[in-house]
Amino acid sequence: MSKKKNLQQETLISEGEKASETVVVTDEKVSKPAKEKKAAKDDKSAKNQKNAKKKDKNKESAGKKIRRKTRETVSELKKVTWPGFGEVCKRTGIVLSFVVIFAVVLFGLDTLLGYLFGLLT
Repeated sequence: MSKKKNLQQETLISEGEKASETVVVTDEKVSKPAKEKKAAKDDKSAKNQKNAKKKDKNKESAGKKIRRKTRETVSELKKVTWPGFGEVCKRTGIVLSFVVIFAVVLFGLDTLLGYLFGLLT
């Protein structure tokens, strides 16, 4: 009876899937098609190559890493559009004025709260 069930399962599976990707079921074991096995091996070899490249990068000396980072930083700084002197002075003045305004407001609140605390004690 188990042979009949296996044959029925084989025919159902082969009818449901393409002819090149048939799966054979025998006693709870499923065999994968040859294409999937080959793809899995290719994936493993690709991962091994990536790991080898990472190891090579890790072996790079500290001096080379610093030089490479310095070159990258300098090339990025060349792309920056720097503001002119007048624009820098305007923005600096704006920042300083806000700092002074907030310092006065905080000083006033501190003085007021100190006075109120003095009245309570």
